[in-house]
Amino acid sequence: MALISPDPSTDHAPVDFRAPPPSPVASGRRSSVTNEDVLSNFLQHSLPVPNLTLPDKVFPRQKSIQNPPRIDFRNLDDAVQEILGSISGSGCFQLVNHEIRGEVVRSVLTAGAGVFGLSPEEKAAVVRSPEKVYGFEEFRGEDEREMGEEFVWCRDEGLELEMEGVWPTGYSNFSNKMERLLLEIEKIAGKIFQVLKEHTMRNPICENGTTEGQEIANSICYLYKHCPNINGDESANSLKYDVIRMLVRGSDYSHALCLHLCDGSSEFHVYSKKGWVSFCPDKDAIVITIGDQIQAWSGGKYKHVIGRPIFKGEAEEDSCISMAFLCSPQNVTNSLKTNKGKKPISLGLQALVAILFTLLYHFWVYFT
Repeated sequence: MALISPDPSTDHAPVDFRAPPPSPVASGRRSSVTNEDVLSNFLQHSLPVPNLTLPDKVFPRQKSIQNPPRIDFRNLDDAVQEILGSISGSGCFQLVNHEIRGEVVRSVLTAGAGVFGLSPEEKAAVVRSPEKVYGFEEFRGEDEREMGEEFVWCRDEGLELEMEGVWPTGYSNFSNKMERLLLEIEKIAGKIFQVLKEHTMRNPICENGTTEGQEIANSICYLYKHCPNINGDESANSLKYDVIRMLVRGSDYSHALCLHLCDGSSEFHVYSKKGWVSFCPDKDAIVITIGDQIQAWSGGKYKHVIGRPIFKGEAEEDSCISMAFLCSPQNVTNSLKTNKGKKPISLGLQALVAILFTLLYHFWVYFT
């Protein structure tokens, strides 16, 4: 078979793939440089974030008031109207002649300084959590810690075990002194509660059908270590931080009364929805503020307030420690524990269930 050679005349010429020339820009259009200038000018005037300030409705201006009345603990029954007038105005009053010796309080504060002397690693081992009310408040940095520290003490075996692990040489002595002081505090709180009960409660009934008694139990104590040389702005920011934390987390521990031992403080600040006031507490006086339980029992007549002492000027760090005892009647505390077991369905869980039902509906429509 003869081979046929290809005809050179039948070869195809290579295809020209040259790109078409760019389209001319219309003479009426503005140049890209001009458009960029217009865009930059627009962004410059529209992007700056405005200065936002919280309204006074949330953080009202601080107001100085006259010192709340000095209520003599020995004549408590005769001072009911004076107490009610004070707590309806500022939410607090001062208690004198309470029979708690100053050396007892100072002994507890000296021992309490050892709590705050633990290392950051040791404190991290006893940090508070939603599961336990006791321990150190968690801090995100040293700047926040310099504003002050907080430790919550209570009668709890878990706290004792954890603190004995990080502070075996001193915690037992500190805890025993706290226990003796707390017994005296609870006697005072019980008597005050008994006097206020008949004037502030709207027939609070226990589960057994009886009215509340004055026995106080399951109290806790907040120990605060304050910065000794904190200035006015920092102290205001510290109180605002406490308020924000309360609004976000809610009340950490429901209580009827809070008894503040803050000898040596230069001011005492009280925050409530009515406003923010401050005064100079008397020496050796116990400042008593109203808790959420009395607000509920009084039908909202007496409001729950937040109290915090402020230490200013030159002072040793060990002397800038205050204590706040949160006290409640025993029957109320037990009923609160029972109610805590009945947790409502959270909004997040409700949203998740709604999304799942929506997906199931779409699958059902698609396959049917």
